Amino acid sequence: MADAPLSVLVAGASGFIGTPLVAALRAAGHHVTTLVRREPTSPYEFRWQPGVADLDPAVVDGADVVVNLAGASIARLPWTAARRRAVRSSRLDATRTLVTAMQRAATPPHAFLSGSASGYYGDRPADRLIESADPGAGFLAEVCTAWEAAASEAPSTTRTVLLRTGLVLGPDGGALAPVLPLTRLGLGSRLGTGGQYWPWISLEDEVAAIVHLCSSEVAGPVNLAGPTPALADHVLRRVAQDLHRPYALTVPETVLRLALRDAADELLLASQLLVPAVLQADGYTFRHATVEQAVDALLG
Repeated sequence: MADAPLSVLVAGASGFIGTPLVAALRAAGHHVTTLVRREPTSPYEFRWQPGVADLDPAVVDGADVVVNLAGASIARLPWTAARRRAVRSSRLDATRTLVTAMQRAATPPHAFLSGSASGYYGDRPADRLIESADPGAGFLAEVCTAWEAAASEAPSTTRTVLLRTGLVLGPDGGALAPVLPLTRLGLGSRLGTGGQYWPWISLEDEVAAIVHLCSSEVAGPVNLAGPTPALADHVLRRVAQDLHRPYALTVPETVLRLALRDAADELLLASQLLVPAVLQADGYTFRHATVEQAVDALLG
């Protein structure tokens, strides 16, 4: 299957990762269809309403790969009760809708690549996190655990991959979106001690790794993070250096918690030394092996 064009169905195709993923899959010669929440405007689109209506099993019937990247952004703050419900339900509703369609399909997909996140591990400053590590504690860990459990209900004949994505560094979005404008204004700041590990990955590698996994035989959780660990301080300092701006300020943890509450601990202050053990063992070669290379490619 690795050398043949694949039939790939993508949910979340218009998002920050989904948009370049669809382009990369098509550039590689694969046949790509997408799920949309509006009326389709091409024969390559199918409408779906996760959490509202079932998806026609014919949409997934016979597909080689289904990729699920659907879910409300966790970067939208504050995390009100309503926002927490949206983050959780958007992921579970989408995943359950896809899984139900697969279960009803005459020929279930060969593979299901379903989104998850490094938040699965929680704050683990003392641990080297490979895919066999236990889940952590906190809101994101609870969401990711439920999300992965829903994906794991896919048919037993379907190879299911759980994409535990770290902080994606890319243009016009991703982990650096709130940081870039402040740094350009000369307000580049260390967040807390800066000694927390951030599980970074470039958008280019995120997309290329997912394309790689479409043709792989890997199953189970896969850490999508760069191969060289980096502290938050290293990431933010490199951004300031590339923008030729100062990096002299510090935002104390207490101030971050006052402004963002528990989102500060889970999004900015959590330490996760994520190791892409499964991906590297499967032969994937990173385009950006260090966070410096990733930031330079983004801002250079």
